[in-house]
Amino acid sequence: MFFPAALGALLLASCAADKPQDKPLKDTFADNFLIGAAVNVDLVNGADPKGDSIVSRHFNTIVAENCMKSEKVNPAEGVYVWDDADAFVKYGEERGMFIVGHTLVWHSQLAPWFAVDSLGAPVPPEVLKERMRNHITTMMTRYKGRVQGWDVVNEAILDDGTYRKSPFYEILGEEFIPFAFQCAMEADPDAELYINDYSMASPAKRDKYVEIVNDMRSKGIRVDAIGMQGHMGMDYPDFNEFENSIVAFGTTGAKVMITEWDMSALPTVNTGANVADTAAYAAALNPYPDGLPAEVSQEWNDRMKKAMDMFIRHSDIITRVNAWGTDDGMSWKNNWPVPGRSEYPLLFDRSYNLKPFLTEYTEK
Repeated sequence: MFFPAALGALLLASCAADKPQDKPLKDTFADNFLIGAAVNVDLVNGADPKGDSIVSRHFNTIVAENCMKSEKVNPAEGVYVWDDADAFVKYGEERGMFIVGHTLVWHSQLAPWFAVDSLGAPVPPEVLKERMRNHITTMMTRYKGRVQGWDVVNEAILDDGTYRKSPFYEILGEEFIPFAFQCAMEADPDAELYINDYSMASPAKRDKYVEIVNDMRSKGIRVDAIGMQGHMGMDYPDFNEFENSIVAFGTTGAKVMITEWDMSALPTVNTGANVADTAAYAAALNPYPDGLPAEVSQEWNDRMKKAMDMFIRHSDIITRVNAWGTDDGMSWKNNWPVPGRSEYPLLFDRSYNLKPFLTEYTEK
């Protein structure tokens, strides 16, 4: 049967409108945990409308990707640049989201002035404490009642269970962690306070964090949740050990949060290698520049589903699952460690489609 072009277009539009959408992730997992993503300033400032459509429809929690790190928001002593952080908080408020500030005390992306004097030498302990207190109090007071949770201390312990030799540790020793949490408790007694790190499946790191959290909580210092950064690959972490850590962290009385979830679909990089040696080596690190082969995509989705099933199994302990980004195109893993490397680690692909492992949940 022949239809005029205009009528044909109308019928196609009607069919598209009638096509059922995926059930929002926030509804799908409503009985399990909050689900969300780290968002960047392009998204919150309106430069990524498609990304916004994903976040607004599917997520009920967001975390600041970079705009609340000290080098961005507090670049000089007594100087704060609020525009991007304010936009991030406003974005979450307008959508009724649980907002997480990231991060108050972290050695990386630390404002260059923070731990040194005018000559570049480490400041005395009392000076660093005062700077920490001022920074934590200023940040948390500005967003009191608006930001519901904070990553207070980030990445303080190495995989072998020893303290990272950060400026905070070198100047203050082990005291810097409870001091930061004490300052945070005083700045906003109603905000949730988190300690956050990667490689949390490491038994030595697990044991050290259990020790630290138990010690602080026994002294009346609140640690409301332990954040397990979910940076994964096709060959790491060992899910049995990851699950052991979930259970172990739950014994402290703190909740558990999966804070930076993504999974590389590419060969694991040996960061000790010189990745600039040869063009052939660079090419080997970027095997799928135009998209994943079907068998690799299936393997990736199967492993991601195993991870999600693990999170659901422990949803009595896990209260939040946050991907570290929205769609594959915005992942920090792109272009690292070689320019042009294309990654596929997130919950939505570059066309903003939900990955297949999640549709198995949304279509139930």
